[in-house]
Amino acid sequence: MAKAENLEESSPLLAKVVENADQKDTHRSSTAPSPDAVPPPPPARKDTEEENRDGDCDYGWTADGLPVHGSVVGEPVGRAQWETGLCACLGRHDEFCSSDLEVCLLGSVAPCMLYGTNAERLRSTPGTFANHCMSYSGLYLIGTSFFGWNCLAPWFTYPTRTALRRMFNLEGNCEALHRTCGCCGLCVEDEVQREHCESVCDFATHVFCHTCALCQEGRELRRRMPHPGFNARPVLVMIPPKEQSMQRGV
Repeated sequence: MAKAENLEESSPLLAKVVENADQKDTHRSSTAPSPDAVPPPPPARKDTEEENRDGDCDYGWTADGLPVHGSVVGEPVGRAQWETGLCACLGRHDEFCSSDLEVCLLGSVAPCMLYGTNAERLRSTPGTFANHCMSYSGLYLIGTSFFGWNCLAPWFTYPTRTALRRMFNLEGNCEALHRTCGCCGLCVEDEVQREHCESVCDFATHVFCHTCALCQEGRELRRRMPHPGFNARPVLVMIPPKEQSMQRGV
């Protein structure tokens, strides 16, 4: 008893700790469910097929080309529209007006440079501009020399349009036709078949409207992604202090 009294006197907070512990145990015992209680049934959830049976759902695609059937909350992901049209060579009268004129001039005079800058913005890897620009130039010279027109470069450039469309979940040509005039319904219903159809449309766009397709992709990339050279972060350089020596005062 003497030791307990000495401990209680030497530690006045011990009684409060014990009292709080007793209150917690009492609260837990009062709030604990009885063993005979029946848990409530889980809320009924509608089937996704029944929800989407009557409505037309638009599904998105990830950067890897996989279909996205819905968002986190279960709602379908809608398609985004292109910022400018295919034939809007001069772009729009906004803050990117000067950039649109530059894209138009590059597409008309030097499409190899425009395609190189588009690939550089899209992939953001070192050496992308030089590799794509030189490859495009070689295909352009071979096509114009042997066939009389630029027929080989579209085979090399159309995957960039497909990658751009998948990255930003943009609407394709088949979906645009289905939305405006109701055609291409069978191709739009199935996700995989729709993506194959959209890839064919991307290739056809580069074959028949090659310059306009490059300009539209350039305008879209400049509005959505900055140039990789502008993403440089400042580097903090630590300069060590100069050598110090201890001298005895005179």
